[in-house]
Order: sequence, then C-alpha cells, then structure tokens
Amino acid sequence: MKIRLAIVEDQPAIREALHTYLCAQPEFECVAVAGSVEELLSLLADGTVAPRLVLSDIGLPGATGIEGVGLIRELAPQAEVVLITVYQDAERTFQALCAGAVGYLVKSTPLPAIKQALLDVLAGGSPMSPAIARHVMRYFRPAAPATALTPREQQIVEALEQGLSYKLVADRLGISLNTVRAHIRTVYDKLQINSKSELLARSRRG
Repeated sequence: MKIRLAIVEDQPAIREALHTYLCAQPEFECVAVAGSVEELLSLLADGTVAPRLVLSDIGLPGATGIEGVGLIRELAPQAEVVLITVYQDAERTFQALCAGAVGYLVKSTPLPAIKQALLDVLAGGSPMSPAIARHVMRYFRPAAPATALTPREQQIVEALEQGLSYKLVADRLGISLNTVRAHIRTVYDKLQINSKSELLARSRRG
C-alpha cells in the first residue's frame, strides 16, 4: 500500500520540485499539495484527505510550520509531520520537536535523501539533516560519552547491515516488531544518529 503524503510549501519552484520528485516515487501517493498550513487544513477538514506523512516548510504565510504541527494532527491524528526549512539553529529545532514534529530537514537536502528520511519516519526514526543533528547534539549533549551496544542491539544492527527488514529481524531473533523498534531507538540514541541510513553509513565507515 502506498504511503499517503501531503506537502506544504509556499515557494512554487520548491513545491513543484518536491511534488514532481516525491509523487513519482512508487512508495508515495500525494493526496494534498498546499501553499500554507491554512490551505492544508481546509483540505483536511472534510476527512477525505488523510495523509500518513506531511512534509511542511516552516517559514509559511499565516501559521508557521511549527505552529501547524499541532493543527494538522488535530484533523489528521495519524499523520507524522516532518519539517523542512532553511533554519539550522538548535533552538528552532527544539521548538519543532516539542510541537510534535518527528523530523527536521534543511532545504539543501538532496531529494533522494528527503525520500529516505520520510521512509525512515515510518520505520521508527526521527530524521534530521546531518548539519541540524550536529547543532542539536552540541547544544543539548555537548559532552555525551559513547555507550557500547548490548549484544542484542549488536545482533539487530548486524541484521540490518545484511539488508533485513525490521519484520525479518524480529522473525530471526524471535522477538516482536515493537521490541526491534525499541532497540533501534536505543541504538540511535547511543550512537547519536537519527535514521537507518545514518546507521548503515556509519557501519560502512567501520
């Protein structure tokens, strides 16, 4: 089943680029494209548009993307909201996450990486552009020590390196899918990363 996606971006060129690329991907079905939070809310109001993911700019006319997170989730509680912006400061990122956003990307992020970030959200991740993640980690955990992975966490990481899905990892290890996701969130926290793609990239670097 395709992932129902909504896009909120007020700049026509960027909105068109996101729409053209993401909506051509086999994983996504674009159910709404809007130029403001208010426009998206009007589309959500009758209940026929029910996105699973929302990719929203922050600097919008009317309500900001950060303000829009709660408004969107009131009408579409199943939706996960990822914000995309030119802002890279940790304070704004913190505000976005407190509002309920599950990811924070900069607009310079390549389109394939944006796609992967959206997919990572549904796999339990909270993607951030690397530059954003570095700002946040320095701001909130400037001296956080590295913590070794447990044997079970290492087993899960090795299975992901082999290309197994979370479901197949659960089947191999005889644990539930939710347990796998919980372990992955702990691994992300320990390694100070935010997505499966970052985990695999780190693994390739040794």
